[in-house]
Amino acid sequence: MKKTEIYIIGGFLGSGKTTLLQHIIKEEKTAGRSIAVLLNELGSISIDTAIIGEENVPLKEMFDGCICCTISEKLEGQLQSLLHENELDAIYIETTGAAHPVEVVDSIMSPLLVDKLEYRGIVTVVDVARWKDREKLSVQIRQLMIEQIAHADTSLLNKADDISEEERSKALFEVQALNNEALCLFTNQSKISLGDFQRRTIRKKEEGKGQHTIEHLQLQTVLYSFKKSIQYESFEKWLRSLPDTVYRIKGYIGFTHSSYPFLFQYSYGTPVMLQELIKMPLNIVIIGQNLSKEEIVGQLESLERETEM
Repeated sequence: MKKTEIYIIGGFLGSGKTTLLQHIIKEEKTAGRSIAVLLNELGSISIDTAIIGEENVPLKEMFDGCICCTISEKLEGQLQSLLHENELDAIYIETTGAAHPVEVVDSIMSPLLVDKLEYRGIVTVVDVARWKDREKLSVQIRQLMIEQIAHADTSLLNKADDISEEERSKALFEVQALNNEALCLFTNQSKISLGDFQRRTIRKKEEGKGQHTIEHLQLQTVLYSFKKSIQYESFEKWLRSLPDTVYRIKGYIGFTHSSYPFLFQYSYGTPVMLQELIKMPLNIVIIGQNLSKEEIVGQLESLERETEM
């Protein structure tokens, strides 16, 4: 089944996210692709809605909170609606300026949607003039900007004409020091080619192998669908063996001691389980950095094989 690509556009308030989204929509239309947009606003009114609404693409809005925390439970319904109402090649999510990248990825990768979506990475828009003067900002805001840069797959150093060439060199050095894996591009008015950031995540065929690979993403997701229930003790042992680079796990797991599955959530080493009273698809999503999909899948397959012994 064809999956819908999903991209996250992040960055601090006023960095140029909506302008970037306008450029993306125009290029996607030119390429003949069908896309949708999901806008998240902290307030109850969106100025950006009128701007994006003029582009004539399917649009959903989420107000009065951030999708990474207070209204994350509403996101699944909005994504379900977009997928049900439209045949889409891609969905672009513009986050609030206060959104933390790890939390946003966690919110969009619902176990009920993950087989329909293909996470393609984060584009972070950085206002380089504000970055230059970041010492004037609060400690919390500076740390958020650092986190947004550190987890980006593409960093757009926007409003480059507002600073000198020497300041641009300094900003590039500082951003790359935080994240040397990301593609860094200087822009004005967030103007880039669509291929500039899609190349970071687009699937390619390895020469001579005929296998699909995907370029490294700063935040990776691994989906696993269980075919049967597993032993709780073995699963608990597997959890204890996980590296610190596994940030989140969520989904539904069947255990041999119960007829019904459990909703399982794991956040930075802390697991939480809640038993369901209905049957659910036994999918889990693992989110982290430097993950080996083959290794994780192999470990979970071993847990299933143990139940046959």
